[in-house]
Amino acid sequence: MRHPVPRVRALTVGLVLAAAVLSPAGSAHAAADRYEWAALGDSYTAGGFVGDPQPALGDPARDGCDRTSDAYPGLVERELAEFPPGKPVHLTNVSCGNATIAHIAKERQKPISPVEPPADGWPEVAPQIERANLGSGTDIVTIGVGGNSLPFGGMLLKCLEDGIAGKSCREHYTNPPAGEESIQDKLARVQDEYIEMLAQVHQAAPDAKVITVGYPAVLPDEGSECNRLSLTELGSITHADVDWLRDDVLKQLNNTIQRVTNFFGDRYVDVYSSSVGHDACRPAGTKWVEGICGDAPDYWPSKLAGTPLNCGLIGKRVTLVHPNAAGYANTAAHVERAIRIALLDR
Repeated sequence: MRHPVPRVRALTVGLVLAAAVLSPAGSAHAAADRYEWAALGDSYTAGGFVGDPQPALGDPARDGCDRTSDAYPGLVERELAEFPPGKPVHLTNVSCGNATIAHIAKERQKPISPVEPPADGWPEVAPQIERANLGSGTDIVTIGVGGNSLPFGGMLLKCLEDGIAGKSCREHYTNPPAGEESIQDKLARVQDEYIEMLAQVHQAAPDAKVITVGYPAVLPDEGSECNRLSLTELGSITHADVDWLRDDVLKQLNNTIQRVTNFFGDRYVDVYSSSVGHDACRPAGTKWVEGICGDAPDYWPSKLAGTPLNCGLIGKRVTLVHPNAAGYANTAAHVERAIRIALLDR
């Protein structure tokens, strides 16, 4: 299979040449003569287990956010360094695993990384717009967030549990018990939170081009394509619930993000369309998203704390339907293109 990034190489080179023509001459090394890019988001931005931990294992600067070198911010950063869009691009990546929409601009977050946690747990971190020091000098802001605000991961675990019991999680979320939001209420709340978040980002970085990043096709076009006996796919989730999660949850989440993005006049990056056919139920080498259990470096856990899930029994790690290296490469190609186009307008 061809690596996704080279498919946009011709466009990349063209945008580099255009930016070089349009950008004023000057010292490429002066701090004022570089583009400032802030990457905000959740684990689908941070990376978790793809590449080398950043900061490195053992580094006292580790914050529990599980950023890694081969998530899309790092991949795009290296491409922009090799082919600068007129002048250098400086990346400040403050994405954090388990981040919600509120953690971008409003609330402090307590990271939950299972890798080298302090004895008393990870200390809270400030909202990401503060950590990234957004301001009038910020040129680009990319944001990949929303799933944890449903929360999509929690819904997947509920669907796993209900599948084992022969029940449907769709019924649970469409006709919820007391104290549980319906999926319609969840999506409406996410829309309101996303509107507030984008308004705060624009207020913090009034001159920045804002780019939002949607979620990939983690679920197949047909639930029946999944092997319910396989934890390297979607485990015990029923085929009907897979179809519901795809159409009524994931696609609607992406639609919500795109709708709010368009309302603000910002740019939305669709990574879903290009990733169809590379979901968690595909074989290794084809999938761009690992299943409930999957391949990850040795530093990543094989057991999910507080649950009976033990991927070590099948020689895997707990990946909980997150992108692998090929998935991040695909996202990076689209995000890089969006950044280069946005910088042409600077």
